[in-house]
Amino acid sequence: MDQQAMRITLAAGPNSELESFALRAALENFGVKVDMHWIGRPNDLIHVLSGRARGEIDYLLLSFHGEEGAFIMPELGEDVYEDGEPRDTAFGANEIKRYASLKGVHVISTGCTLGEKNLADAFLEAGATSYSAPDDYIDGNAAFIFVLTMLYELINNTKTVRAAFDRARSIDEETKLFQLYMQK
Repeated sequence: MDQQAMRITLAAGPNSELESFALRAALENFGVKVDMHWIGRPNDLIHVLSGRARGEIDYLLLSFHGEEGAFIMPELGEDVYEDGEPRDTAFGANEIKRYASLKGVHVISTGCTLGEKNLADAFLEAGATSYSAPDDYIDGNAAFIFVLTMLYELINNTKTVRAAFDRARSIDEETKLFQLYMQK
């Protein structure tokens, strides 16, 4: 894929700033324009997932921590939440099904356990073309190098999503934790 043609949105979750800065810098070094979204509350993530806060994109990178198959969100004071905003610190499959609209978008998540099948199925039901994430607790450096390698293969070597994923997954035992789910 021509690096000028690839459109990427990077959503940086709480306590994922360093990974997000590094991914953005590397991707921009590849020549890709990266649209950043800093996620500080559930509605920020909802706006990105729903398309309300993003244009047309090819890839959505979700740089988050995860636990038990859900994105970890900050706990806000009760008076800080907006009307109708989810108040749980876990943003999982039910929330993805409720809020996401991702037709034609490839989604890559970096957080631990975010590659569990029920979460992946929710992304695919929301229209994502593919969803990739680790299905267990992964070393942060391994998640970073996986994403960088996969996108490098897509951008510079014009590999298919499957071929780029396979190359990135083959680096070591940690990167083997990444799973790929695709529309049938």
